[in-house]
Amino acid sequence: MNKKIILTIYTDGACSGNPGPGGWGVLLQYGSKEKTLKGGDPNTTNNRMEMMAAIKAIEAVNETYTGEIILWTDSTYVMKGITEWVHGWKKKNWIKSDKKPVVNTDLWKVLDKLNSQKNIQWNWVKGHAGVEGNERADELARQGLEEIRS
Repeated sequence: MNKKIILTIYTDGACSGNPGPGGWGVLLQYGSKEKTLKGGDPNTTNNRMEMMAAIKAIEAVNETYTGEIILWTDSTYVMKGITEWVHGWKKKNWIKSDKKPVVNTDLWKVLDKLNSQKNIQWNWVKGHAGVEGNERADELARQGLEEIRS
């Protein structure tokens, strides 16, 4: 029996103050293999860190990987932004329905481009609800935040 292995990714962001120092964390799981990533920014927002986690996760996927990716985020902003809102934003030249520019356009453009290059199934997971992958991504994001502070 040939079982297809799917790449599963958990992402999370953290911020101390909003804006303030922030961190992002990523857990990639492929079969029995795991890889973790983390980083931070001395002056950012929580939404930017949530987006950076997703961007860094997708960038870490091997260019030749064409299989399915299941990506879990606890950010409804990222989830709805990439699966729903981005289409309208692009049609309206990155202007929202209230006629104001889309916030974080720089990161949305990067995330949209990366998303178009891979077969990603976006999923939302409730944060701090005991889901192991999400909890680990959260811990990595907090580590990224602490490393920026020190």
